[in-house]
Amino acid sequence: MVQHDSEQPRLLSDEQLAAFHDKGYLVLPDFATSEQVEAMKARALELIEQFEVDKPSIFSTVNQQSTTDNQFLDSASGISIFLEEKALGPDGKLQVPKSQAANKIGHALHDLDPAYREFSRSPKMAQLFRELNYRRPLPVQSMHICKQPNIGGEVVPHQDSAFLWTDPPTATGIWVALENATKENGCLFTLPGSQKGGVQRRFKRRADDTVFFEGPALDCDLKQFVPLECKAGALVVLHGANVHFSHENTSPQSRHAYSMHVVEGTPATTWAADNWLQRVPEFPFEPLYEP
Repeated sequence: MVQHDSEQPRLLSDEQLAAFHDKGYLVLPDFATSEQVEAMKARALELIEQFEVDKPSIFSTVNQQSTTDNQFLDSASGISIFLEEKALGPDGKLQVPKSQAANKIGHALHDLDPAYREFSRSPKMAQLFRELNYRRPLPVQSMHICKQPNIGGEVVPHQDSAFLWTDPPTATGIWVALENATKENGCLFTLPGSQKGGVQRRFKRRADDTVFFEGPALDCDLKQFVPLECKAGALVVLHGANVHFSHENTSPQSRHAYSMHVVEGTPATTWAADNWLQRVPEFPFEPLYEP
């Protein structure tokens, strides 16, 4: 049975819920207002402008084990900026404008920054997770993804639950287009129904804070994936085991997006102690709502 807040209009039809459970993804046009979209884009530019590039941290899904550093691990409880691999020259200095150097900003925007928190914890977002039958949804990570023009990094095929494991698996991703997303500027591609095969590998954190993948890389036929081209304001719901990716952005147009991941927070669900993302004790996960 779909949970419903009587003060919020229903967001998902029975047909949409059935399609989500079948295909592992759902696109909701115009979920975010133009004001919300512009507020998050403007805030990202402010954060990037304030960023000091003296000790940059690079983010890459192609070389994720080798580029995961202490700044990345610490960002579970804070807000950090990670640069595109191609933003720095051989001398370690920026070779693109600072405003076009960031790969992403993460990973606690939904809790710490007012612009992102307002959107992430809105009544409409809570209603979405009620209709997805979450009892106590916990947002655990969030990212503003820049997908910069000409150098926006490739995101290899992956499953979100591989990085955010719970027992049983409960992760759901939401991805919001802050600019029009097209095949030219690196929109999402998804493999319909791939969640039915379960989670194929995990990204784990050792006691010494090094990280590793357990299990082989996903073996995917990219011809089977479908592009999710959408307008700014659209929200994509992704099952935690759905396989998705995005190409490098070689176009002159950026493709900003906001992403947040949510897991179930009831006592029947356990957050894995070997997930890379571990909050400091004084900053626990905060549910969208209580049962």
